[in-house]
Amino acid sequence: MRLLLLLWFAWGVFWMASAVSNKATRRRESPASRLLHIVPLTLGGMLLAWYDMPGAWLAQRLWGRSLTAWWVGFALLGAGLAFSVWARVHLGRNWSGSVTVKEGHELIRSGPYAYVRHPIYTGLLAAVLGTAIASGSVRAALGFLIIAAALLRKVRVEEGFMRETFPGEYERYSAALPALVPFTRFLRSAPH
Repeated sequence: MRLLLLLWFAWGVFWMASAVSNKATRRRESPASRLLHIVPLTLGGMLLAWYDMPGAWLAQRLWGRSLTAWWVGFALLGAGLAFSVWARVHLGRNWSGSVTVKEGHELIRSGPYAYVRHPIYTGLLAAVLGTAIASGSVRAALGFLIIAAALLRKVRVEEGFMRETFPGEYERYSAALPALVPFTRFLRSAPH
């Protein structure tokens, strides 16, 4: 578990360091809206990271300890964090930790944004799922579900901002690409 936490720590250091030179904010979600995803994200993160959490049912294992499950989880964690970093770097100064519209905001559609509309969240969900798989515990699975719900809510808020900021253009982008799961746009257009 220490190696998993080390990866998360390195990602967090990069994330904070890269947040210092963003564009000025023109519009921001309300503090209440922000709390509606920050509180669950924090709770989910605590469930994933707090190894000796009180509550016997939270510590129960969903499957036996397995080196295979640990390596699969570790690989998914690493790939997810790498994908989120790629998206963060590609988004550049348009990024913000809260849902915002920046001065001179651009609709980025290249790099990881050519595969999904929210690649940072895609990467984070993959990383959290990998952490939960490696852990194999009820608490980690519950943490994943809470974080997924919080990020899905944040996606809906962000989508509203983007539709208002880029009318028509964002609708076309949304029609062409899935929100979170790459390559599923082909499934939408497949005959039934």
